[in-house]
Amino acid sequence: MAHLPILPLLLPLLMGALLLLPPLANNIKRQRVATLVTMFVLLALSVKLLLTTHDTGTQMYVLGNWHPPFGIVLVADQLSSLLVLLTAVLAFAALLYACAGSDQTGMYFHPLFMFQVLGINGAFLTGDIFNLFVFFEVLLIASYALLVHGGGKQKTQSALHYVILNLIGSSLFLFGLGILYGTVGTLNIADMAVKIAQLHGGEAILAKIGGLLLMLVFGLKAALLPLHFWLPRTYASASAPVAALFAIMTKVGIYSLLRVHTVIFGDHAGDLANIAQPWLWPLAVLTVSAGTLGLLASRSLRLLAANLVVVSAGTLLIAVALQTAEATGAALYYLIHSTLAAGALFLLADLISIQRGKAEDRFVKARSVLQPKLLGSFFFISALALIGLPPLSGFVGKVMLLQATAGQTTTLWVWTVLLGSGLSALIALSRAGTTLFWRTNYPPAHYQLKPNQSNPVTAAHPLQIAAIVWLLLASPLLVVFGGDMTALTASAAQQLHDIDQSVYGLLPPVSGSPAQGAQ
Repeated sequence: MAHLPILPLLLPLLMGALLLLPPLANNIKRQRVATLVTMFVLLALSVKLLLTTHDTGTQMYVLGNWHPPFGIVLVADQLSSLLVLLTAVLAFAALLYACAGSDQTGMYFHPLFMFQVLGINGAFLTGDIFNLFVFFEVLLIASYALLVHGGGKQKTQSALHYVILNLIGSSLFLFGLGILYGTVGTLNIADMAVKIAQLHGGEAILAKIGGLLLMLVFGLKAALLPLHFWLPRTYASASAPVAALFAIMTKVGIYSLLRVHTVIFGDHAGDLANIAQPWLWPLAVLTVSAGTLGLLASRSLRLLAANLVVVSAGTLLIAVALQTAEATGAALYYLIHSTLAAGALFLLADLISIQRGKAEDRFVKARSVLQPKLLGSFFFISALALIGLPPLSGFVGKVMLLQATAGQTTTLWVWTVLLGSGLSALIALSRAGTTLFWRTNYPPAHYQLKPNQSNPVTAAHPLQIAAIVWLLLASPLLVVFGGDMTALTASAAQQLHDIDQSVYGLLPPVSGSPAQGAQ
C-alpha cells in the first residue's frame, strides 16, 4: 500500500470535516457510529503500518513528488508507527467512554476529537520540523476547544492558562525555526542532521540557540520543570475522555525531543553534539521530584492522575537525557505502559466522582460508590500498574529503565529518584484507595436517588466499563507478550540512533555519503 503512511492523517481529517456537514451534523447517534468506525479502521491501519515498517523498513511518503530536502515528506519508521498505534488504542478507549453520554455536554465534540487525533498523528509522522510546528498547532487548537467542552468556571480558568502558555511556546517555536532555517537553509530533519554537523564558529552558535529554543518548546509540551505547572490543574479540570486522550500529549513533546535531539543534535552533530543533555538531565530529575511532591499533596483522584503524568514524563525525560539506544528502548516500553495506565485512571476517576455525589473524587469521607467491587478492582489494577509493582507492566518498564543506567555516573541519582517516586506513588494511591472505598458513611443502597431528583447516582454504562477494561488489559498483555514488545521497542530505538537509517537512508544519494552504496 503505497499510500499507507498518509492514511492516519487523511482518515481523521476527512471524517472531522464530514461530521460538520449533513447528514452527520446535529445527529449524535450518527456521529458516534461514524467516529467509532473511523477509529476502528484507524486502529487496523496503524497495526498494518507498524507491521510494514518492521518487515520492510522505513516508509517515506513524498507529497507532490517533491523529494527531500525540498518537498513535504511523511516518515513512518518503527518509532513513529508505534506511537501512531498507541494513539489509536488510547483514542478508541476515550471515544468509547465519551459515547456513553459525556460527548453531549457541549458542541462539536466528535469533529474536535478527530482533529485532535489528526494533529497527534501528524506530529509523529512528519519528516520536517516546520510541519511538526503545523501539526502542533492543529492539535493545540483542537485541545483548546476540547478542554472547555461542557463549560464551567474551572475549565475556563485552566484553559486560559493553557492557551497563554502554548501561544508563548508557539512563538518561541517559530523563532527557533527561523534561526535554524537561516543557519542551515533547510528544515527537513534528515537534511538538517547532515548540515548541522558541518557548522563551526558563529553559525554553530546560532544553530545551538535555535536548538535550545526547540528544547524549551518541547519541554513545555512534555511538562519539563519549571514548565510543568500548567499540567495538573489543566488535566484535572478536563472531562474524562479528553483527559484520557491528553495522556499522550506530553509524549508528543518527548517524541519531538527524541527525534530532534537524537537525529539532528545527536552524537554525530560535531560541535553541536548532545547540546540538550546538560540541561535535560538535571531538569528531568527535578521534574520527577516535583511530580512526586504533587502526588503526596493531591486532594483528588483526578489531580493525583495528573501528577502521575508529570512523574512519568520526567521519568521518560531522564531516559532521553541518557542518549543511548538501550535507554530509549526502555523508555518506549515505559511510555506505552504509562500512557494507557494514566488514561484508564482518568476514566476511572470520573466514574468514582459520579457515584460519590457531591464529594466527587476528593479524598474526604463520603458515601460509598454504587459499584464498589467493580470500581475497586479497576482501581487496584491501575494502582499496581502505575506504582510499578509486579506482575504488571509498570514493574517491567522501571526495571528496564534502571538496567539502562547501569555503569553510568548518573546511576545513583536515577535509581534514587525512580525508586523514590515509586514509593511515593504507593503511599499516595494507598491513601486514595482507602479513602475512596473504605472511609464511607453508609452503604450505597441507602442513598440511591429517584430519577427526578438532582445529582442522581447511576451505575457505570457498559461503554464506560468497556473503555476502562480496554486500557487496563494493556498492562498484563505487555507482560505476557513482553519478549516481543521489548524486541520491538529496542529495534525502534536502534533505528532512531542509527544515522544510516534515520538520516542517510531518507535522503537522495550524494557523493561521499555513507549510504551511497546502499542507495
